[in-house]
Amino acid sequence: MRDKKGVDTLTDQQFLEAIQAGDERTFEQLFRQQYAPLCQYGFSFLKDWDDSEEVVQAMFLAFWEKRESLVITTSLKSYLYRAVHNRCLNRIKHLSVQAEYQSSVQAERLDIWENPAQELIASELDIQLQRAIGRLPEQCRLIFMMSRFEELKYQEIADQLELSIKTVENQIGKALRILRTELADYLPLLLLLGIHVYD
Repeated sequence: MRDKKGVDTLTDQQFLEAIQAGDERTFEQLFRQQYAPLCQYGFSFLKDWDDSEEVVQAMFLAFWEKRESLVITTSLKSYLYRAVHNRCLNRIKHLSVQAEYQSSVQAERLDIWENPAQELIASELDIQLQRAIGRLPEQCRLIFMMSRFEELKYQEIADQLELSIKTVENQIGKALRILRTELADYLPLLLLLGIHVYD
């Protein structure tokens, strides 16, 4: 249908059916309508605009990729806001875990490294590790951190992210392959610090 200004307006069901059928124009319309307010909503949690945009973009990507199997029992708007809400809470939790992890690594380094040269190596290792993790694809990085730093089981990760266990296993395997390649020169030191990049 069209509103008084002649702009196409669709019901939630029409939006969903069109998107599930692979209609990219309808998906783009939904994206344009909801992107800014969803980013603002995410910002109310994260207090960082870049993080908010990343969360909303990842949510829309997952929405499109899972479009054929989506079952929405609330309004489409409520579904999108709930999805962003959950991703923001996960992001906050992961940032907290990462901060705790970095603190623990620094504490362990005080016990392991005994001279300035060794401390420099440890600092470089920490930088390279964070860079390598940061370069992982968004979903891959999220799943890896939930598994390695939060020590969640694959089923728990799958349940939280609404993914299959097979997808979680594949993403963990992908993360480990990338990290082993990027950190090949640092593997002995990673093992020394108790950071495992092998299954």
